[in-house]
Amino acid sequence: MSPADTTQERAGTAASAPSRTRRVIARIGAGLQGWTEDAMRQRDDVCAPEKGSIRAVTGLWALGRIVNLLLLGGWYLISKVAGWSFGGAGYPADDFLSFLTDWDGERYGRISISGYPTTLPHDINGDVVPNDWAFLPIFPFLEHLLSFVGIGWELAGVLLSIAFSAGATIMLFLLLRAVTSPTAAKWAVVLFTFGPLSFVFVLAYAESLFLMLLFAALLCAVRRRYAWVVPLGLAAAFTRPGILALALGLGIVFVVRWRHRRADPFPVRERVWLIAAGGTTALAGLAWSWIVDAVTGTPHAYILTETSWWTPWVGSGDFLPLTPWFRLAATYLGVAGVVIVVALMGAFFWWMWSRPVRRLGLVVATYAISYGLYLFGVFLPQASTFRLSLPLVPLLADERISKTHRRRKWTLVSVIVLQAVAVLLLWTIGFP
Repeated sequence: MSPADTTQERAGTAASAPSRTRRVIARIGAGLQGWTEDAMRQRDDVCAPEKGSIRAVTGLWALGRIVNLLLLGGWYLISKVAGWSFGGAGYPADDFLSFLTDWDGERYGRISISGYPTTLPHDINGDVVPNDWAFLPIFPFLEHLLSFVGIGWELAGVLLSIAFSAGATIMLFLLLRAVTSPTAAKWAVVLFTFGPLSFVFVLAYAESLFLMLLFAALLCAVRRRYAWVVPLGLAAAFTRPGILALALGLGIVFVVRWRHRRADPFPVRERVWLIAAGGTTALAGLAWSWIVDAVTGTPHAYILTETSWWTPWVGSGDFLPLTPWFRLAATYLGVAGVVIVVALMGAFFWWMWSRPVRRLGLVVATYAISYGLYLFGVFLPQASTFRLSLPLVPLLADERISKTHRRRKWTLVSVIVLQAVAVLLLWTIGFP
């Protein structure tokens, strides 16, 4: 080959590189365009809830809570007979109410009685140790309010959790009936009610309240009543961590609706309220960390508090977003652990890309993507990760889960069995 031919070949290769890049970008753009068009497409199988459906959902909720209490009561009695240790102190549970109100429940109760500490506690090495600033104030405030009518924080916490779980169940049902078929919506609610982590809904935990507020906010966003998202997002932001995912999801919804404003009108009023809802929710989601810093006088106090729970698993160290899963996996499994995390992330986002998830609508799908990114980005995977995944339950309306009667039956049996196992491993003898 002559020098001239070699020069021409190199020039052709260099010229083809930008061309390949443009083709890849074009394919990604076309894929995103198809995804958003699927997510925004009106479904023929969505219809208004039938008369009496809320009553049926309420009955389902009540049955679910009975199953929760029976499983918890059974393991409680077994633990008493066997003398198993329980709770943070490692002693047997005194009574059933104490059994339902330990771990995070005890911290909510302490906050409801005496408030938050003004300084962060430290160990002998000067590192921040787990403390009550990790727990947001609305749930213990409600426990405190009930104390004025003579209800102690333990009973108040359980009653609030059970009551708000009814609201969460109804809100989830209404949300899913607005975006998917009646069958898929019904079975998602059934699995939510009897699922492995549903026992949390009778513990003195804030999950029920957070899920009720979240599902209500998502329902308002689906119906494009963005003004109502503002108070719901504000309340949720001071109930449980995680509302930043809703803010990100709303931001994506704004961009998509803006790009499709000719085919799908996007009035100025909706634009303003959607910006207000996303912005307010984002600021509220960040506000608690600023409050903790200001009250304790310690920079990054909230992050130091949250990461103090990581020390037994991965030791102390600075927090870097998008690294916790890799940090834990590399600590115990080395390179193989990193590969597993990459595979898990890839599987999750492949699921989010699938057509059944797109068919749940733009709001639910973008929120699910955002919350998945939130989980991977800021939390260290451990036993509580299962509980932290509860805000993803609208994905149970994936129509593949409820496609056949046989699949629905075996899925229901499986989740009830898994709930019995979860009550044992994640509450009775393990860390929640």
